[in-house]
Amino acid sequence: MTHPRLTRRTALMAAAAAPFLPALAPRPAAAAAAPQGAAFAPFHRVTLGGFEVTTLLAGSRVMEAPQTIFGLNATPEEFAATSAAAFLPTDKSRNFFTPVLVNTGRELVLFDTGLTPEGITAALASAGVTPDQVDLVVLTHMHGDHIGGLSDGATPTFPNARYATGRVEFDHWAKAGNDGFEAKVRPLADKIAFLEDGGAAAPGITAMLAPGHTPGHMAYRLDSNGAGLVLIADAANHYVWSVEQPDWEVKYDADKAQAAATRKRLLGMIAADRLPFVGYHMPFPGLGYLEPKGPGFRFVPASYQLSL
Repeated sequence: MTHPRLTRRTALMAAAAAPFLPALAPRPAAAAAAPQGAAFAPFHRVTLGGFEVTTLLAGSRVMEAPQTIFGLNATPEEFAATSAAAFLPTDKSRNFFTPVLVNTGRELVLFDTGLTPEGITAALASAGVTPDQVDLVVLTHMHGDHIGGLSDGATPTFPNARYATGRVEFDHWAKAGNDGFEAKVRPLADKIAFLEDGGAAAPGITAMLAPGHTPGHMAYRLDSNGAGLVLIADAANHYVWSVEQPDWEVKYDADKAQAAATRKRLLGMIAADRLPFVGYHMPFPGLGYLEPKGPGFRFVPASYQLSL
């Protein structure tokens, strides 16, 4: 083995460079930073033709014992195997609440409002939008985590907005005696436009009846300059336990058989047409694609496809 020869010249060069070299000896940190916990960016913006689509993180929480919510008709062994294949724990899961803001070039359209006014206004603020700028609020359905941000029970969160929702959905909750509906939605009834399947909430925004989760649950298709995207809302509520296993029952689906049929039909269309989609409860930013896999579909998170 040949060793480098130390000469007076190389020694002088090393000494001259020494002040500029990082210290090699370990040094104690001046102060230890306290852990701050898991965190997520509050908004994510992409382009879709002439539209801008911004997903908003209006809240997130950990849920215990996920098989009490997802896969009610699966065996514990089936649930464990599907979870392990996706690197998921079976004792806890994380839920995301993701309203979507669409700038059509004519107006700002907000889909759903999260759990509270504070959550949705904070998410909008992070994206540079104030509540008074929202022109139209579209409600996919009337569960509390979608209507909670409409008002504080007295003052509407979006003072200049008009509203749209499905006729079937509104009529169902109007006679259900639901406190959340009565406090948040009914006071806005005279400002609501009611949609049928295939109706236009705004130019380029089409309602798609997707029942099962609730009787009048709607998905929405966005179309701009030849580009399309589907907002599936709660048609599928988990990227593995609902998307990969569309026949698995979900606690919060009102009609579980109908919800499963809707999942297979809607997700099948998205996969066949190779469309991007946003799921309200998918891992934030909730945006991805689908490919067929076994009895269902594989969720492929979007990377930069809509950011070029």
